[in-house]
Amino acid sequence: MKRHDFIFIACVIICFLPFFLIPAVYDGYKSFNNSHGMIMSFVKFAILSTLGEVIGLRISTGVYNRPGFGILPRAFVWGILGMGINMAFVVFSNGVPAFLSYMGAVDAPTLMGDSISWAKVGVAFAISVTMNSIFAPVFMTFHRITDTHIIATGGTMRGFFTPIPMGKILQNLNWKVQWGFVFKKTIPFFWFPAHTITFLLPGDARVLFAALLGVVLGIFLAIAARKPVED
Repeated sequence: MKRHDFIFIACVIICFLPFFLIPAVYDGYKSFNNSHGMIMSFVKFAILSTLGEVIGLRISTGVYNRPGFGILPRAFVWGILGMGINMAFVVFSNGVPAFLSYMGAVDAPTLMGDSISWAKVGVAFAISVTMNSIFAPVFMTFHRITDTHIIATGGTMRGFFTPIPMGKILQNLNWKVQWGFVFKKTIPFFWFPAHTITFLLPGDARVLFAALLGVVLGIFLAIAARKPVED
């Protein structure tokens, strides 16, 4: 580790330590989170997932930032995606148990409110698999498109708000990496079990846990974005 790594770690600790040491700060966070869940989803993902991308850049290039990387537009995109993830949690955590009930598992909706059991784990796993199979590929591909656009426009907020050439970016995406690493490996081997744990948590803790997982997601996508094109 180098000097700038210790500075980076110290800054992260200083920013988050008050939430653990000062009860009033944590209580204020909980109160605002309960009243304004979507706003807090934006804030949490904008901070934590961008942090993950910064760490991913450090892993792959040796620096935490560089010209054209675009920390601010990346944070904005992550904030928007964070609100989409919160929405997906609401949709799938309610819809999947209802579908299981429709298919004959009539206790599925009530199990999610009960104490931990293997049946509850099964329902949480079903929610995770359904959400990550339907929502995650679209989510990850959209993020890759915005990531490409940010780099192409110099990493500025002004550049980000220019029209996104969707067709051109989709045509030139490294689909072997997108499929072979992002979809085929991270979704079944990490996100299926990780989000099973997420849906076993109380509702008010799910988005925070997902935002913490967003650090990991940011690292995954940052590393995947920098993998060489395979023949």
